This record gives sequence, C-alpha cells and structure tokens, in this order.
Amino acid sequence: MSKFVALAGGVGGAKLALGLTEILSPDQLSIVVNTADDQEFYGLHVSPDLDTMMYTLSGKSNEKLGWGIKDESFRTLNELQKLGLDSWFQLGDLDFATHIYRTNLIKQNMSLSEISDKLCKAHGLEFPIIPMTDDRVRTILTTDRGDLNFQEYFVKYFCEPKVTSIRFDGIQNAKPSPNFLNALEEADYLLYCPSNPFLSLHPIIFLPGVLDLLKSFEGKRIAVSSIVNGDAIKGPTAKLLDELNQEISAFGIAKHFEEICDYFVLDDIDSHLIPNINSLGMKTFQTNIIMNSLVEKTNLAKFLLNLCN
Repeated sequence: MSKFVALAGGVGGAKLALGLTEILSPDQLSIVVNTADDQEFYGLHVSPDLDTMMYTLSGKSNEKLGWGIKDESFRTLNELQKLGLDSWFQLGDLDFATHIYRTNLIKQNMSLSEISDKLCKAHGLEFPIIPMTDDRVRTILTTDRGDLNFQEYFVKYFCEPKVTSIRFDGIQNAKPSPNFLNALEEADYLLYCPSNPFLSLHPIIFLPGVLDLLKSFEGKRIAVSSIVNGDAIKGPTAKLLDELNQEISAFGIAKHFEEICDYFVLDDIDSHLIPNINSLGMKTFQTNIIMNSLVEKTNLAKFLLNLCN
C-alpha cells in the first residue's frame, strides 16, 4: 500500500487535500500543514491553516468566505467590538470554540500535534492533519508600512502593503514535529499542494533539516502550480512574485521547487511553459488545475496519483 505525504497551507492546499481524501485511505495519506500563520487573538491561539484544513475535510468550511465555519454567526465578536477591542480578524462564534479548546490544552502543556489529533477526532476525521512543528514560528513581512505579521498583512490590510522581504521568526530554533518526520520517512510519494510558496510552503521547507530531507527523498516528488495564466488561483502569490522580482508564471513557481521536485503540474493554458520548466530538471505535465467543484478536486488528485504509477 503506497503512502503519500502532502505539504499544504491555505485554501488551495485544502482543496487538493479534499480531493485526495476521496481516493486515498487515512492509512495512505498524511497532510502536513503550515503553522507560521498562527497568531494570538483575545488571548486565544488561532491556527488558521490547520483549521481551514480541518473544516474543509470535515465538510464544515465556509466556502463562500473561504475561511471559518459555514452558517456562522458573529455575536461574540460584535460584543468584543462594543467593549473596544479590534475586530478586524473575523472570528465566528463556532470558530471561537476551536480556539478556546486549543488554548486550554496548550495551557495544560499539550503539544500542537496532540491537540490537532484531538480536534480531528472531535470533528470525525480519520485523516491525520499534522502541524509542521510544535514550536513557535511566525511569518513576518517587511513592507512599506513596516514589519507586519501574516494576519495583519493578509486580513487587516488585505495584502495591500508592498513587500520587500519575508522572514520566519523562531524557525532557526524550531524542530519539525515528530509526526511530520515519521510521515516523511514512511512516505513513498511527496506532494506539494498548490499553496502560496512564500507564505505556506517555505515555512515548512525551511524548518531546520527539512530541506535536506526533501532533497534526499527517494520517492517521487510532485508539485502543483499555484499560478495559472499569469495570475494567482487565490491570494497574493502573483503580487509577491512581482514585488520580490520573480517571474509571475508557473515557471516562476516551479523555480521554488528546484532540487526538491521531480514532476511539476501546471494548467493546460500554461502548456507553452513546459520546455522552460523541464530545463529546471523536472518533468512537466499539464491538466486542469482549477478546483471549483469536488469533481475537479478529485480529478486533479486522480491525475497526480496516476503520475505515481
């Protein structure tokens, strides 16, 4: 039985992960998720990418908003706003329960990995959703408005500030979570989901020791582009490529996977870039990578798994 490990963050990663769960069993698929977007709000530990993955796989995500839980209300947030607290980070009433639960267990010295396991079981999930690390790592963007943490940049300022550099505070002292290392060791195939390389995948890849493990991985390594026809499928990927002086294309994304990827998958509309990407030492394939429906998510997952045969 072949085993797969998927590295993911954000909505794009969750979409492909959902497609993969339609085909693979929980014993075959481990999903390692970025935690550098984590932040504290109202004294609560919020893990946006872990929660997006958990809500998506359990069928509870608010697809209209792209985050949080469907059929959400915001009475608690409205009351906090009346009390004079900032409310730009939109936490819903049901979502608050997740963060209260997580924070309470953190105070009991439980690791983020242990908490993720408990939350997944509570939501009826058998597929392991694995934090990249149990240590504190935070994405900081240097912008024309000063240093901003990821949530300030992404939510408060709608990705508008111009970015000149990105760093991950705490990463030098962080360790990959034990479950991450175990999943990577046992996997036959490695999948890079179509997540923002700067903000979702780099924090995972640049954890101490991980890059070397990805370079020496003996199975097939497959990446999916997060740029289609010169624009981001979702989020600020294209904007960041431009501001950091990189090509806004699937080729620009592929360059982030040099030496750690064997197969690169781009959209049909970008097929003219295949020779350029092949020159990076990868074998390039084309298909529809836009995932607006469950059928499209599952079809992309099937396409990737067929490459593994």
